[in-house]
Amino acid sequence: MTHMLRIADVIAATGNKRWAVYRNVRAGLLPPPVKIGERSSAWPQNEIEQVTAARIAGHKNDEIKALVSRLLADRKKAVKHAV
Repeated sequence: MTHMLRIADVIAATGNKRWAVYRNVRAGLLPPPVKIGERSSAWPQNEIEQVTAARIAGHKNDEIKALVSRLLADRKKAVKHAV
C-alpha cells in the first residue's frame, strides 16, 4: 500500500511553498493530489519521491512533465486493475 502525503508533507519534501506546489500541479510539474475524503486530498508518496529524484538528477521541466504524465497513466492502470 502506498503511503499518502498531505500538503504539509509535500511542502516539506519539495521545499516549495503551498502556492508553488499547486502552481507546479497546474504546470504539470507535479502530479495532482488524490481525493481521500470528501474534503481532503493527498499525494502518493512514491510519485512525489520520483519527481523529487528527477529534480535532484537535474532533469529539465519537459522531462519532469513527461514523468508526471507517466505517473498519471500508471494511476489509471492501477485503478483498472483494482476494479
